[in-house]
Amino acid sequence: QVQLAESGGGLAQAGGSLRLSCAASGRSFNAYFWGWFRQFPGKDREFVAAIDWSGARKYYTDSVKGRFTISRDNAKNTVFLQVDSLKPEDTAVYYCAADQMFPQITSGRASYWGQGTQVTVSS
Repeated sequence: QVQLAESGGGLAQAGGSLRLSCAASGRSFNAYFWGWFRQFPGKDREFVAAIDWSGARKYYTDSVKGRFTISRDNAKNTVFLQVDSLKPEDTAVYYCAADQMFPQITSGRASYWGQGTQVTVSS
């Protein structure tokens, strides 16, 4: 059984920070691209960030550049999203995703998905 278990969401004030985690089990994801997505109420999931197998290359949507940081710990089969300088408009359900091919991540067609973790930012 392959599962992605997310944690770290919660309530933060504007300008605050959270660290989201996604721990995989059932297989090694060391050779996979990781991605983070978020979904606003009534909207489709949108791409937030991605990271390659080594962590050397990172990709972000423009709205989070300079505020969010994606990282991974292959020894722990885990990907993180550090979210800083939070804004109320960051309020959403955040999902992790994994796939062997980067276009599958960015297109929202990743093979594996987490269950989502709620991030709520108050003004």
